[in-house]
Parts: sequence; structure tokens; C-alpha cells
Amino acid sequence: MSELAAEFSVHPTMIHQWKRLLLEGAAGIFERAGKAVAAAEVSEETVRDLHAKIGELAVANDFLSKKLKPRIGK
Repeated sequence: MSELAAEFSVHPTMIHQWKRLLLEGAAGIFERAGKAVAAAEVSEETVRDLHAKIGELAVANDFLSKKLKPRIGK
């Protein structure tokens, strides 16, 4: 897990969570043959709202990281 985490720049905990989700939901992929995938059911408005929220969080993250940099060196 640590090698995968390092290769893809993610935390090992995320890989464990993804694996758990895959194992829990993989059978459902084959049971829904011929039906729309759940991700396709998300409306465009929801996607736009989520992208806007991601932008807000990115700006806040950048702002905070710049403010914390001087304190990290102390």
C-alpha cells in the first residue's frame, strides 16, 4: 500500500478506503447491467455547485497555506 500511495501521491488510508468501497460495491456493477450508472444520475446543476465549492475551498486552502508558511519555520 505504501508503494502505491507514494507512486500516486495519495495517503495510504485513501487506498484502503477505495479498496473497501470497491469490494462492497463491485457486485452491484454487474447487477445493474443495462441500467444507468449512479454517477450519470447526478444533475449538471449539482456538478456546477460542487465545482464552485471546490474553487472556494482551493482559494481558502491557498490563502491559509500562505499565511502558515512563516509560522512553520519557527
